Amino acid sequence: MILRGAQADGFFRKPPADLAAALVYGTDAMRVSLKRQDLIRNFAGAEAEQDMRLTRMEAGAARSDPASVIDALKAVGFFPGPRVVFVDGATDQHAAPLVAALDAWAPGDAALIVAGGNLKKTSKLRKAFEADPKAVAIGLYDDPMTRAEIDAAIAAEGLRLTDEARRDVESLATRLDPGDFRQTLTKIALYAGQEVADGDAVALMSPTSHETATDDVIHAAADGDHGAIGPLMSRLAAQGTSPVTLAIFATRHFQQLHGLAAGTGQAWGPRRDAMQRQARAWGATRLEGALALLMETDLTLRSSSAAPQMAVIERALIRLSRMAGAR
Repeated sequence: MILRGAQADGFFRKPPADLAAALVYGTDAMRVSLKRQDLIRNFAGAEAEQDMRLTRMEAGAARSDPASVIDALKAVGFFPGPRVVFVDGATDQHAAPLVAALDAWAPGDAALIVAGGNLKKTSKLRKAFEADPKAVAIGLYDDPMTRAEIDAAIAAEGLRLTDEARRDVESLATRLDPGDFRQTLTKIALYAGQEVADGDAVALMSPTSHETATDDVIHAAADGDHGAIGPLMSRLAAQGTSPVTLAIFATRHFQQLHGLAAGTGQAWGPRRDAMQRQARAWGATRLEGALALLMETDLTLRSSSAAPQMAVIERALIRLSRMAGAR
């Protein structure tokens, strides 16, 4: 079943209690990541991971061990409550084990939530989820945030805004990607505290520039230039960049490299030549190892670990750079 627009927004906000499977895909990895986070949290609750009701898998691991997805769906949890098996980074190369898991799903199993990249209309994975009456397929595109999405983001931060501040926030939503927009709302909420945020608060907390060292540090990792990572991370920390945001962008980059290496994707943007060179140097197999490392890092960042989060993502990027240098 395909959901779009208001139907999709409603599904993310309040997924059905008997959810069987959902595929969330799109070209913007940040948008896909935010929406699948909302879906998992609103379906299974904020404590799902701590209660061991959330199983995370990289799509490459599912392909290597096709039975692992079905086994995870059928596993009996130790704690009561909805269970989720989340598979990240899915492409059409991973369709077989995921479609098999969808076919094997039965009432009482965990919900299967799959996040993918730019899946075409001819995609076997996309077709399977769209055609199955118990499954949902939602494509996310680079459209401006809807009013419902803006309202939900404001409510999630507990923000109260003056009319002027509300107009400024809506303007920000048209200029920022969803991840940066949410991060900015968090800053506004922390600044305002229990007070109503006015236009001055919004202006003070809004990003003055979208140019950061994010791309530079990720490319340094992919190129094996580990000496550049420390100074770039210092710049990012000074700019208030979220470690989770860095992990998401790094994952998106390495997913794009994997698609290039596997012949299922294409490079775009001003650094496309560098990406093609990186994909050739890494190869599909080693890129799957890089994606597994990034998933482990993402899991650590979202857990209750006491480790400093910026240090966690910096260590992961240095490990990636050493993997690149080992070729």
